[in-house]
Amino acid sequence: MSFFIGRDREARRAYGFDEVAIVPGMMTVDPEDTNTETVIGPLKFKIPFVASAMDGTVDVKFAVAMGKLGGLAVLNLEGLHTRYESPEEAYSEIAKATPESAPKILQKIYSQPIQESLISRRIQEIKKGGAAAAVSCVPKNAAHFGAVAAKAGADVLVVQGTVATARYESSRGKPLDLGRLCKELKIPVIIGNVVTHTAALELMETGCAGILVGVGPGAACTSRGVLGIGVPQITSTVDCAAARDYFFKKTGRYVSIITDGGMTNSGDVCKAFTAGADLVMMGSTFARAKEAPGRGYHWGMAMPDRYLPRGTRIHVGTTSTLEEILFGPATQEEGLQNFVGALRTCMGYVGARTIRELQLAEIIIAPEIKHEGKLFQQAQRVGMGKK
Repeated sequence: MSFFIGRDREARRAYGFDEVAIVPGMMTVDPEDTNTETVIGPLKFKIPFVASAMDGTVDVKFAVAMGKLGGLAVLNLEGLHTRYESPEEAYSEIAKATPESAPKILQKIYSQPIQESLISRRIQEIKKGGAAAAVSCVPKNAAHFGAVAAKAGADVLVVQGTVATARYESSRGKPLDLGRLCKELKIPVIIGNVVTHTAALELMETGCAGILVGVGPGAACTSRGVLGIGVPQITSTVDCAAARDYFFKKTGRYVSIITDGGMTNSGDVCKAFTAGADLVMMGSTFARAKEAPGRGYHWGMAMPDRYLPRGTRIHVGTTSTLEEILFGPATQEEGLQNFVGALRTCMGYVGARTIRELQLAEIIIAPEIKHEGKLFQQAQRVGMGKK
């Protein structure tokens, strides 16, 4: 539904996680009988969780740990681990920086050139650890780095920019041919980020295996403030999922929708799946893990940009192991641990045995549902009253 926001100017209403709720189903299912498996192209995963390609979250050890737990972690091919043989000193400098000095320090640290030999080595280290090797780079480097990564044995390439489109014009050179890239690499390619039905549909035509949904919702991202762009995650996920379903009916090929960012707790994750996601990608949530390399800090991929930084460094702390974050047991009440358990329980309450069935659950507009009856929690700043 659109509304007039001024003379002859309409704007469509969009919704975020805090504005909607999931309606319980007509029947319930034992959470232990639910199946959280999902796919990206030919690859199957036991749990639908992806750790985003941010240096404060994913290194080789984290990627291996995530893989062994059934999920997927993406390593940034333009990050610290392909610029430095041993990035420990860089991590230490970033952790010690003041909020005021952090942007300049990150710009300096990321000015070190990328070493192609390290790209191959990191991929091989992840594979040796027994996990699928997923790697990420920006579109302008995708053709070259993608070929290097595929040759080294990468299982997935994520081509990730702030906004991705199938059509791109530039007077400064030939743009990346996404269709050619997807065809030539012979490995699943995920493209992002996108927030609209039409743009998602055009990206699916390139032959990609997955779409990242979300512009600016990440905890460390400042694109919405710096550029003023973005669409709330519920609406963008619903719209892109509709494109997926239309494309599947038209071609018989299923392109996975990955909601990327904006989820602060397990309830938001459940809402993302109900909105149509096949997987969710998170950064700050996993940056809290003891296995994460960021020493309790998390920063956006575009923060080190020397031209226009669009991220910030935030302190998330180190709260628990990755296994506890994913599978519990939970020792906190805010939905920051046992994400898989919460997802299974939600599936049980709506009567969904699979992720595909969860996508069919009813959603209502309910912006006040988090506050209803929570006066004591709000007054005492506990539970749902901490925000």
